[in-house]
Amino acid sequence: MRERGTNGAEERESDPRDAFDLPDGVAYFNCANLAPRLKSVSAAGHAAIDAMAAPWSIAAADWFSGTAALKGLFASLIGATERDTALVPSVSYGIALAARNIPLREGDNVVLLDREFPSNYYSWARAAARSGAQVRLVKPAADVAIAQAVSEAIDPRTAVVSIPQCRWTDGAFVDVVRIGEAARKRGAALVIDASQSLGAHPLDVAECRPDFLVAVGYKWLLGPYGLGYLYVDERWHGEGVPLEESWLHRDGSDNFAALSDYTDRYRPGAARFGQGESPQFHLQPMAIAALTQISRWRPAFIQRRLREWTDALCARAATIGYGCRPAEQRVGHMVGLRPPRSGLIEGLVERLRAEGIHVSARDGCIRISPHLHNDEKDLQRLVDALRRMAS
Repeated sequence: MRERGTNGAEERESDPRDAFDLPDGVAYFNCANLAPRLKSVSAAGHAAIDAMAAPWSIAAADWFSGTAALKGLFASLIGATERDTALVPSVSYGIALAARNIPLREGDNVVLLDREFPSNYYSWARAAARSGAQVRLVKPAADVAIAQAVSEAIDPRTAVVSIPQCRWTDGAFVDVVRIGEAARKRGAALVIDASQSLGAHPLDVAECRPDFLVAVGYKWLLGPYGLGYLYVDERWHGEGVPLEESWLHRDGSDNFAALSDYTDRYRPGAARFGQGESPQFHLQPMAIAALTQISRWRPAFIQRRLREWTDALCARAATIGYGCRPAEQRVGHMVGLRPPRSGLIEGLVERLRAEGIHVSARDGCIRISPHLHNDEKDLQRLVDALRRMAS
């Protein structure tokens, strides 16, 4: 059986498991840590290494063509254009860029989620300390939606709201569209770390309207470690300040014979914000293969399939005492299971690993983050193991 995409134009494989390069016996539920490898990504990586053995085969145009192709694929996932995007090595790089460009003044505040991932905290803490601003950490009550709590924390002195689309510890949903509306009413900038959602959950920058959005490529975007993605709203293109002054991002940099004819002009759009050595000849082909596959599946399809899987997991885990957030309060691709008694989580990840079952422990939860390679057999194997270890 085949499914058709939401636009009716593209078929989806009924068994995407075949796209992943996983050995028999491994039950992998840890995409939120490192993505399982796609066969197409492995093949692209091997081919790229072989190609680098013949540097004479790399033409001048190749220093730019891969970057443009990869940025275009990323842009298509978020409803942007290639000129709005740049390649970065990490989330911390992208957040540092945002912190460098969004002005903070004494008495301002920066709104973050409490216990946010460190890459979305340290740059803001430094910028606030330098300017006399305050970092405001929002800790929603258990019965309050995260978007509501964050929106209520925004006031006239809020300069920046920097949030994920879902909480990294347990998959709690963060409504970035609602928060973006609240931020704009107060004149605050919106920054999104989409590392734990982009690729597995739909996101449209026309709806949430971030100033900056950054995501790593090695989690839900199924690509290699060391290459990530940045979106920058057009308002920052003209006067934005990059973290580094790479020759690749200057106007006319494709004319190698004239590189020492220095210029103050950058290449168009958000190019100035990209990392140095952005061609990444060994990583870009892998990332292109990954985003090509995600574009075929599409995030809405991935989210729907993984929602069915995690809903079934939560229902079965509840029969042995594990709790989780209600379905309407979490994303479909990740869930935090809270053990039935204190102390049970200690050593549980290692015990599961010894049985070939791979999960993470985060903030008191067993974090389960499957992908399309996980099936009913994997689900029941995990539940059976949790049941044995809870007894």
